[in-house]
Amino acid sequence: MANYLINFFKHLNTVNKHRFLVCKNCFALGLYFQGLTHDLSKYSPTEFLPSVKYYSGTHSPINEERQENGYSTCWLHHKGINKHHWQYWVDFESGQIEFIDPPKKYVKEMVADRIAACMVYQKDKYHNSSALEFLENSIEKRFIPEKTYLLLKKYLQIVAENDLKTALKIIKND
Repeated sequence: MANYLINFFKHLNTVNKHRFLVCKNCFALGLYFQGLTHDLSKYSPTEFLPSVKYYSGTHSPINEERQENGYSTCWLHHKGINKHHWQYWVDFESGQIEFIDPPKKYVKEMVADRIAACMVYQKDKYHNSSALEFLENSIEKRFIPEKTYLLLKKYLQIVAENDLKTALKIIKND
């Protein structure tokens, strides 16, 4: 029980830190409403309680829940209601998987989200190309719709090649 309480507060701190950084990045992108409402679902019992149970502090708890159960209820809920995840934009119709490119404002929020996640989990090891490297080394890049992937990669490349303030200004104006 003591471990659970410690993880509760540590996870709460992680979520708060992540949301603060995303909010700051979204504001720089001119996405004020998205910044304020980003990842509010992480406070819901469906997402928060499993995340506390599988909390590590070094990466998302989703993988541990997947390893134990074969799936993550937390992730299924999260990506199903948060438009800044490309998985939100996947549909299944008449036996076909339909990949829909999200509006640009959600790709920009995706960038803010990925930067913040790398900052929170990598801490002192974070560098400007962290989010781009994470994308390039992930299996997910094979599934992201091509137009979305190319735009996301373009934006993360801008982040990798510039200081964050300059990069976000460039992305905002795109």
